[in-house]
Amino acid sequence: MKVWIAHERGRELLGEIPSGVAVEVVAEPARQAPDPVGVEFWVPPFLSQTESVPVAAALPDLRVVQLLSAGADVWVGRLPDGVTLCDARGVHDSSTAEWVVTAILSYLRAFPTFVRAQARGEWAPEATGELAGKRVLIVGAGSIGAAIRRRLEPFEVTLTMVARTARPAEGVYGVADLPGLLPAADVVVVIVPLTEQTRGMIDARFLAALPDGALLVNAARGPVADTEALVAELRTGRIGAAMDVTDPEPLPAGHPLWGLPNVLLTPHVGGSVSGLLPRAYRLVGAQLRRYAAGEPLVNEVVDGY
Repeated sequence: MKVWIAHERGRELLGEIPSGVAVEVVAEPARQAPDPVGVEFWVPPFLSQTESVPVAAALPDLRVVQLLSAGADVWVGRLPDGVTLCDARGVHDSSTAEWVVTAILSYLRAFPTFVRAQARGEWAPEATGELAGKRVLIVGAGSIGAAIRRRLEPFEVTLTMVARTARPAEGVYGVADLPGLLPAADVVVVIVPLTEQTRGMIDARFLAALPDGALLVNAARGPVADTEALVAELRTGRIGAAMDVTDPEPLPAGHPLWGLPNVLLTPHVGGSVSGLLPRAYRLVGAQLRRYAAGEPLVNEVVDGY
């Protein structure tokens, strides 16, 4: 049996390799042409785009695709029958949660304004907002959402969680409750997977429900937001946004989001940290050993999640 992985360093990070398993590094599967016969377990490159997906159809013995990303939207419904898709749930909890906290604090404490002043060589003190006392709504109560909550709890905020369906015993609201929750939120963090149900979730009605001065944080996927509606609302200056993802992505030069003073943008780097590969390949190694032993895999993607 052969395994394709995306990083040379992954060899040393996988841990014990089951007997009879050969590991090959295929960093650019859409451009390289290694022998596909015998490849049963494939780890595509991190944040693989649509060009990698057709490779699966060219692997006649493929049984498992193990992603290095938490999001699986590019792959869902596009793999051959009999191929199990697994995501990297848990791998990006700390890094994405750190990005969210950093983005919120940076925006509220006006760091972008001060950085621009620094570039001009200008000493420009001003009073800023603060996180303490804010009402924070986290839309997405999965693994990353829970990690964000844990990191925000010490900041003297009021936290409310929203999941796909309500979990009353845990104090978690459902998506259907959003119209009543949004008007009471100072900060809204969106960390949901991209599915047909969540595509365009952040629309004109969603945005209009936010109170004046609210901050929208999108750490999910760009198409979760209706970009046209988002730009229109942000242009009024009524609310602000911090985004690690956009639609389209990469954001093209000249796009209106670049120039809005109430927007903080980063180029989809929430999971791009030094600890990514060690965490990711620990998961891959464990999954490979489960597969070789005929044991159930974890993180199997079902219904887009």
